[in-house]
Amino acid sequence: MQKKLYRSVTDRKIAGVCGGLAEYLNIDSTIVRLLLVLFCLAGGSGVIAYIVCALVIPEAPAAGDGGYTPYTDVNADGENR
Repeated sequence: MQKKLYRSVTDRKIAGVCGGLAEYLNIDSTIVRLLLVLFCLAGGSGVIAYIVCALVIPEAPAAGDGGYTPYTDVNADGENR
Protein backbone atom coordinates (compact mmCIF):
# COMPACT_ATOMS: atom_id res chain seq x y z
CA MET A 1 0.00 0.00 0.00
CA GLN A 2 1.37 3.38 -1.01
CA LYS A 3 1.40 6.25 1.51
CA LYS A 4 -0.43 9.41 0.47
CA LEU A 5 -0.11 12.89 1.86
CA TYR A 6 -3.37 14.29 3.24
CA ARG A 7 -4.29 17.20 5.48
CA SER A 8 -5.16 15.80 8.89
CA VAL A 9 -8.73 15.88 10.16
CA THR A 10 -7.77 14.73 13.65
CA ASP A 11 -4.57 16.67 14.38
CA ARG A 12 -5.25 20.18 13.16
CA LYS A 13 -4.88 23.68 14.48
CA ILE A 14 -5.72 25.69 11.34
CA ALA A 15 -5.99 23.61 8.16
CA GLY A 16 -4.35 20.31 9.15
CA VAL A 17 -1.22 20.77 7.02
CA CYS A 18 1.31 20.25 9.83
CA GLY A 19 -0.64 17.33 11.29
CA GLY A 20 -0.93 15.66 7.89
CA LEU A 21 2.74 16.15 7.10
CA ALA A 22 3.68 14.74 10.51
CA GLU A 23 1.50 11.66 9.93
CA TYR A 24 3.10 11.16 6.51
CA LEU A 25 6.64 11.48 7.90
CA ASN A 26 5.73 9.51 11.05
CA ILE A 27 7.01 12.22 13.42
CA ASP A 28 5.38 14.35 16.10
CA SER A 29 3.31 17.23 14.74
CA THR A 30 4.88 19.63 17.26
CA ILE A 31 8.21 19.27 15.46
CA VAL A 32 6.60 20.18 12.13
CA ARG A 33 4.85 23.17 13.73
CA LEU A 34 8.11 24.41 15.26
CA LEU A 35 9.83 24.13 11.88
CA LEU A 36 6.99 26.12 10.31
CA VAL A 37 7.41 28.88 12.91
CA LEU A 38 11.15 28.99 12.17
CA PHE A 39 10.48 29.34 8.44
CA CYS A 40 7.93 32.08 9.15
CA LEU A 41 10.44 34.00 11.26
CA ALA A 42 13.19 33.54 8.66
CA GLY A 43 11.72 35.70 5.95
CA GLY A 44 8.06 34.67 5.86
CA SER A 45 8.44 31.81 3.39
CA GLY A 46 6.64 29.49 5.81
CA VAL A 47 3.39 31.45 5.53
CA ILE A 48 3.36 31.17 1.75
CA ALA A 49 4.29 27.47 1.87
CA TYR A 50 1.52 26.76 4.41
CA ILE A 51 -1.11 28.53 2.30
CA VAL A 52 -0.03 26.70 -0.85
CA CYS A 53 -0.08 23.35 0.98
CA ALA A 54 -3.52 24.07 2.46
CA LEU A 55 -4.85 24.70 -1.05
CA VAL A 56 -3.06 21.83 -2.82
CA ILE A 57 -3.04 18.92 -0.34
CA PRO A 58 -6.43 17.17 -0.15
CA GLU A 59 -8.16 16.56 3.17
CA ALA A 60 -8.10 12.99 4.43
CA PRO A 61 -11.30 11.08 3.65
CA ALA A 62 -13.47 10.26 6.64
CA ALA A 63 -12.75 6.85 8.20
CA GLY A 64 -16.44 5.88 7.90
CA ASP A 65 -16.22 6.23 4.12
CA GLY A 66 -13.83 3.30 3.91
CA GLY A 67 -11.08 5.80 3.20
CA TYR A 68 -7.78 6.65 4.75
CA THR A 69 -7.26 6.63 8.51
CA PRO A 70 -3.85 7.06 10.12
CA TYR A 71 -4.78 4.75 12.99
CA THR A 72 -5.29 1.00 12.86
CA ASP A 73 -7.50 -0.90 15.26
CA VAL A 74 -5.28 -3.81 16.36
CA ASN A 75 -5.80 -6.27 19.19
CA ALA A 76 -3.11 -7.51 21.60
CA ASP A 77 -1.99 -10.25 19.17
CA GLY A 78 -1.30 -7.70 16.43
CA GLU A 79 -4.28 -8.75 14.32
CA ASN A 80 -6.73 -6.28 12.81
CA ARG A 81 -10.17 -6.31 14.36
